[in-house]
Amino acid sequence: MLARFLAWAAVLAASVIGVVLLWPQAFGLQNQWIATHVVALRGTAAVGAVAVAVVFALIAIPRRTRVFGIAMALVLALFAIGNVAILSARGLGQPADASHAAADPVDTVTVLAWNTLGEVPDAQTIVDLALTEGADVISLPETTAPLGEQVAIAMRDGGRPMWVRTLAYDEIAKARSTTLLISPDLGDYEVSSAAWPGPPDNTNTLPSVVADPVDGAGPRIVAVHAVAPIRWELRNWRSDLDWIAEQCAGENVILAGDFNATLDHFAGRGVDGGDLGRCHDAALAGGAAGVGTWPTDVPEFFGSPIDHVLATPNWEVASFRVVGELDQAGSDHRPIVTTLVRVGP
Repeated sequence: MLARFLAWAAVLAASVIGVVLLWPQAFGLQNQWIATHVVALRGTAAVGAVAVAVVFALIAIPRRTRVFGIAMALVLALFAIGNVAILSARGLGQPADASHAAADPVDTVTVLAWNTLGEVPDAQTIVDLALTEGADVISLPETTAPLGEQVAIAMRDGGRPMWVRTLAYDEIAKARSTTLLISPDLGDYEVSSAAWPGPPDNTNTLPSVVADPVDGAGPRIVAVHAVAPIRWELRNWRSDLDWIAEQCAGENVILAGDFNATLDHFAGRGVDGGDLGRCHDAALAGGAAGVGTWPTDVPEFFGSPIDHVLATPNWEVASFRVVGELDQAGSDHRPIVTTLVRVGP
């Protein structure tokens, strides 16, 4: 009798834990330790659950443990199915580009974001990608001013000149720098975020670059780098996401970079129907929000979609893709590229 009671208690506990970890935002736990990491790696969690379910299926072979084994295997299978369903709904494919006609180049903006892991890919690799994609905005977390200038010079030589804006908290580690390049077609820009850590002026541990148009006509552009949610940085990570959401409170904003967060972690930070602040996620609109951008040493299904481009509702997503062809370039992040078309003021 006691063994049966303990078995059903274990099944009930597994069911509750499974529900919480499948959709922690229903319980306000999406930014809490453990749940944060499980939802960040839904593909890995699904495959892991299937593997454990197989073990319980084997336990179900003996008659004495059959009911317990089948019940546990079913709970784990449902958890795996739920995660795959969520990823599928967010998009696992690379859909064809939508067709848009923009008379003015300023009405169409192509954004490239790539965390370079402290400048592991060289300048030419970045430039080749940017030129191929026709990038107007390039967000490069973990990239210092000298490399940013090399990229700008090579872009100019390639026929696409760029303004360069870099913020660095210090020169101890390249991760403490973020570089943003902007096409002059969008106008002149000045940096409005401060070169020291912490809200209300910037993200806490790693810098983000907030660039505002000098004439006030173009979009606010933010090169984002939130700190990773490792245990001793959880408070700073949550604060970073709150600060980033505040940057998207305006009418005309584009965010791009390494958010170290998925759509699950954005929950509760959207306003007016936005995913984060007033901004909408380009990957979700482009049918690829389930494609992992980190790390590059595992297939995209097993990775975490933590690199994003987001924009306010006056921008519509024409296309979005995760660039998987450069996994051997050295960075642990995959680049992402999106084309936005202005549909409002």
